[in-house]
Amino acid sequence: MADPRIRQIKIKTGVVKRIAKETTVYEKEAELQKIRVQKTKDEGRDEHDVRKQEEVLQEALMMVPDCQRRLVKAFLDLKNILETEQDLKENEDYITAQQVLKDAESQLPESAL
Repeated sequence: MADPRIRQIKIKTGVVKRIAKETTVYEKEAELQKIRVQKTKDEGRDEHDVRKQEEVLQEALMMVPDCQRRLVKAFLDLKNILETEQDLKENEDYITAQQVLKDAESQLPESAL
């Protein structure tokens, strides 16, 4: 039967990957929404339309810190498992997890490092 530690590493690696991707998506969405808000203002659209676009922007901006907070937690969780399971260093899933941590590190907020 497969080692349950490997299973945990796989699961936690997937979580870090997914949250890192979510963070990127919400950051891009916030940037696009900023452009939409400005375009709506520049076109002289109805004040109600402008407010609605600004509300959507605020929602996207609120999701970024939430995703970053969850990413930090998942990142540290996976990092701790990898540190405690050094005997699995040669395992392919362990190596993949290390690479995912390395890739996700650039998305962590400065305060988390």
